[in-house]
Amino acid sequence: MSTTTPSAPRSPWRRYLDIPLIWKMAVALTAGVAFGLAANVLGWQDWALPVLEPLGELFLRLLRMLILPLIITTLIAGVASLSPQRLGRIGLKVLAFYLVTSALAMTVGVALAMAVSPGSGLDAPEQGQAAPEPTPVTEVLLDIVPADPFQALAEGNVLAVMFGAIVAGLALAFMLGSGDDRVRESGLLLKRVVDGAVELVFRVVRGVLEYAPVGVFALIAAVLTETGTEVIVPLLRLTAVVYGAILVQIIAYVLILALFRAPLTRFFTAAKDPMLTAFVTRSSSGTLPVTTQAARRMGVREGVYGFSLPLGATINMDGTAIYVGAATVFVANIAGVQLSLGQLLTVVLVGVLASVGTAGVPGAGLVMLSMAVTSVGLPLAPVGWVAGIDAILDMGRTMCNVTGDLTATRVVAGTERGMLGDPDGFAHSPGGGSDADDEPVRDGPDGPGAGTGTTDERG
Repeated sequence: MSTTTPSAPRSPWRRYLDIPLIWKMAVALTAGVAFGLAANVLGWQDWALPVLEPLGELFLRLLRMLILPLIITTLIAGVASLSPQRLGRIGLKVLAFYLVTSALAMTVGVALAMAVSPGSGLDAPEQGQAAPEPTPVTEVLLDIVPADPFQALAEGNVLAVMFGAIVAGLALAFMLGSGDDRVRESGLLLKRVVDGAVELVFRVVRGVLEYAPVGVFALIAAVLTETGTEVIVPLLRLTAVVYGAILVQIIAYVLILALFRAPLTRFFTAAKDPMLTAFVTRSSSGTLPVTTQAARRMGVREGVYGFSLPLGATINMDGTAIYVGAATVFVANIAGVQLSLGQLLTVVLVGVLASVGTAGVPGAGLVMLSMAVTSVGLPLAPVGWVAGIDAILDMGRTMCNVTGDLTATRVVAGTERGMLGDPDGFAHSPGGGSDADDEPVRDGPDGPGAGTGTTDERG
């Protein structure tokens, strides 16, 4: 006769960890708004602000702590995963498409935000500051290459650190593909060290995100305690700017598809499922199986989508670039800073390059925004306010990310001989079909599809 041992009851902390982050953030935002408005009406500023402000400041410091470790580890790992053998003609086309559309998306987000000024009318007294002296564009570009890498780390020079990480990642990629056994074995050892460092940083990020609801509650409540309803309208304007820019970006995809004579009806008939899945799940990697099936329904061969879609889920974040550009302008409006041309260029460069560096990081949209804000010397406190509506913005930007991946896949396939088959017959073939001279490029152990997906709680 067997007896069943009852399972031990879960602790309150374990039950808290099991709640999805999106719900915790939503509750924190709602509670922060309610408490802040009540405190403002009831005159609780004298005792509420000294309690709330340290809790919010702790969240901001945790975000700052993550920036450089994330850049160094994840950017090296992401670039190193692109083995030189895969960077052929198709790879270069896909990479060029992703970089151009990311820059376009960032520009659209910045331009629309500057036209609307979503943060205007919101004055945070403790963050008012004089606008810094404009930096010449040539100096901004030269500063990307650090004369002293250790000084760049000490000063928190985001672009210079990114440049160093990209160079190190490329060198590691060539070591992994070397014909010299000694060099290749050294590269594999370094790759394991980098992967271990990435996992270490990810665990720290997950821990910080468990505190994020407390930080969001404290930051939103503190602002509303001090300003009342003044902050709500700017946040609504920021939401409208981000979704408006996403619409403009999708129109740009339509124009690109039309330019390359891709049938729009067929494209969106196949793309609607991954677009909706991405909107609901807020995860590019979680949507990847649906995105792959959509590419096959379009008739794209595995030689293209087997490379472009995993890589796109890793580095192509047009929607997140829009969000970072618009939210940076939002922060500048609040700080009373008029961004110069050099600072705007810096924001665009950080947004495009950080899309590689923050791949696979939960909450990467906030991390990218923190990088962009830090790179132009703006205060971080408004980032915590944006965090309160991050889940709402994340749904739209993830849908935009996935649409961009499919657009690149379809366009590149149409420019390569034998990489675009009949959509009907091709969709039902077991392997997607492949001619003998069109052997598909498959993900290897060091390829971009080797477990380097992305979670778009980051966007």
